[in-house]
This record gives sequence, structure tokens and C-alpha cells, in this order.
Amino acid sequence: MNDPSVALVSGGSSGIGLSCAEALLRAGWRVYTLSRRGGGPENAVPLAGDVTDPAQCAEAVRRVSDECGRLDLLVNCAGFGISGAAEFTPMEEARRQLEVNLLGTANLCSAAIPVFREQKRGRIINISSVAAVTPIPFQAWYSASKAGINSYTMALANEVRRFGVSVCAVMPGDTRTGFTDAREKSAAGDEVYGGAVSRSVSRMEKDERGGVSPDKVARKVLRLAQKKRVGPLHAVGFVYGLCVLLMRILPSGLANRILGMLYAN
Repeated sequence: MNDPSVALVSGGSSGIGLSCAEALLRAGWRVYTLSRRGGGPENAVPLAGDVTDPAQCAEAVRRVSDECGRLDLLVNCAGFGISGAAEFTPMEEARRQLEVNLLGTANLCSAAIPVFREQKRGRIINISSVAAVTPIPFQAWYSASKAGINSYTMALANEVRRFGVSVCAVMPGDTRTGFTDAREKSAAGDEVYGGAVSRSVSRMEKDERGGVSPDKVARKVLRLAQKKRVGPLHAVGFVYGLCVLLMRILPSGLANRILGMLYAN
């Protein structure tokens, strides 16, 4: 009997990460989850660690590799969101957004790639967002962090393909998770913008609360984990796939004007 495939899922104690870990477990994978406090679904192996710390990322990957003798899949789900007018966002908050969402993803990738290279196989799935290609007003830094993940994913895929390693990003749209309530909101400057900051974020949060289940995102991740070959970027669902396509083919000025009418008024 073959040993089960092994996955490490960051952010695996809640939201999309938890759903991904559960989906992989149901499919027969051995799953390790990494989060700041540990935790995860039953039958997963919880690890505590901070993705912004390269040493802790390296230790998590080392433990999985030592205990299982292999690592087949890394799923980067750890992240959070901030909102507010870009003008009034302190740079330390913007920096933390990038450190967790973008650099945290990169830290785990850098820790896992030597293992994958030695094995001559492995797959990385990064959780991005439709916001990466539809930058949301008053969520500029969150959108920038996800756009960075897309660019990083595409560049990295070309770098490590020679080693038998594949890399892709999944771009969910509105999804019902605790991410909405955990968003760090700032109303600074709202009066300067005529209340547009609070209106925009409220509209976005309403859409998120009516969004898809994180299980739908997890099913997409599982399908990509099981495929022989994957392309670099994958939207979740037909509607969001269409949104991504339109952003690519419409003139940038028109596309951005549409986003402004939806979320900046």
C-alpha cells in the first residue's frame, strides 16, 4: 500500500485554510496545519508558527519532511485584510499587510522548495484573491498584497519548473469566513472622502457575508492538488472567472472606472 500524500497548509486553523485541510484529509492526504496558535481539523497535525518568521517556516517544513520523509503539497492560506483610505494608512500597517500576505507566502515557499527540488517533484498552491486583478478602492494594500502573490506565483513557476515543481495561485471572490470580521478597518479620513470609506467597506462586507462557502474554494484547491499539470492562475467560479477575463480585455481606464463606480462612491 502506498503512503499517503503529504500536505502542509498555512492558515489551516480557520477559514479557507481550514476548509482546504479538511478537503485534503477527506481525500486521504496526511495534513499538517500551520498557524500562529496551532490548531486545525481533527486528524491533522497542528503546528504553531508565524509565517513572517523565516526560521519558523523552515522549522515547520523540516518537521514535516523529517516525520513523513516527503512533502508533496504546500498550500499558502495564511493572511488577513486591512481597509481604509490609502492616504491615511500608516506605513507600518501597510508593511505588516505585505509581510503576512506576500512575504509570509514567500517564506514558506523558500522553505519548501529545497525539499521539492531534492524530491524532483512538489506543488505549491498560493491563495490569492480576485482583488489581485480587480483592485478594490479603500482596500489598496490588501489588493496590492494579492497582486504581489499573483506576480510572485507566475515568476516562481517559471523558475522552479526545471526541478519538477509546479506553482499556481487560486483567486477566490466573496467568501463567507471569519476573514470579514477579522478585517482591521480604519475610518481615518472618512469625512474627507464624504463617507465613501465606510460605505465602500460596508458594501464589500455585505458581499462577503453573502458569498460562497470556503468549501467551494477548498474543492478547487483539491482539484488542483490532484491534477498532473496546472496553469498559474485560477479564479473560483464562473462569475469571478468572467470578472478576471473582463479586467484583462477591457481598456484599463474603463475597467478601473467600473470598479470605482462599484466601490468608491
